[in-house]
Amino acid sequence: MDRTYLIDALEHYASHQSTIGQVLHAGHLPTPPPMAYQVHFTRVEMVLIGELEMEMGSKMGMEERHIMQAGDVLYVPAESWNKPNWTQPVVTLSVLVGKQNFGMSLLSWDGEQFDASIKESVARRGPRTGTFVLQALEEMTWQMGDQQTQRLLIRTLCSHILYLIHHPATTYSKSKTLFDTVRDYLEHHYHEPLSRESVAEHFYVSPNYLSQLFQKESKHKFNEYLNHVRLERAKFLLKEYDMKVKEVAHRCGFSDSNYFCRVFRQQTARTPSQYRVQYRSNLEAEV
Repeated sequence: MDRTYLIDALEHYASHQSTIGQVLHAGHLPTPPPMAYQVHFTRVEMVLIGELEMEMGSKMGMEERHIMQAGDVLYVPAESWNKPNWTQPVVTLSVLVGKQNFGMSLLSWDGEQFDASIKESVARRGPRTGTFVLQALEEMTWQMGDQQTQRLLIRTLCSHILYLIHHPATTYSKSKTLFDTVRDYLEHHYHEPLSRESVAEHFYVSPNYLSQLFQKESKHKFNEYLNHVRLERAKFLLKEYDMKVKEVAHRCGFSDSNYFCRVFRQQTARTPSQYRVQYRSNLEAEV
């Protein structure tokens, strides 16, 4: 297989909505089993040829298991998990949704090993069609929307990615490209003990240059941006899990829980515990 096969697959589903089968949705509960895939960004998994047994989490807290047929689609929101069981020949297409690009991975499993793999990446163009389609699919996860609408959304997503492939976004300056790359790195490694010096070393630039880059491209200091990423993740954990505040701080890259609480309060005018209580009170009031 080559890149043409991947584009042909996208064109097929973009042009023939009737060939899109069941649209499934994964959740983040219960705790994922060993070897499951769980990442901090949205994914879309499609079976192109054959069938694939797929384990997945759910919003109801129970593990689910489905046999995905050719044309079936699995929408996996950020933090949710799935586990494919590779037992018989199958060809799959994965779309990974990054803030700056769509990453595509086409895999062919012959029953014993992967005999072909194609990877492609295409730059996104900010909060336009692609984002709105994904927001609609995200809403379907919680509202259990009708399958016909979901198939239309998958078809639209394939069409949008094809458009981006055939009409590449304008090339940015070297500094903007580097900033976007560093930003993606922070959003995927925020839980690690990062510092301005360690990130600068990773990208082979000086710490001072990294600081200037953030001031130029984001109008924020490096540490301010890193703390913002970590706090957004902390808010999610506080809302979704009953972790102790100290554990939340640790999982989000804060080695000092007191510092975490201080920064959290500066940004939200509430302590982490108060934030959790208020969120859950508002949730109960809506029921």
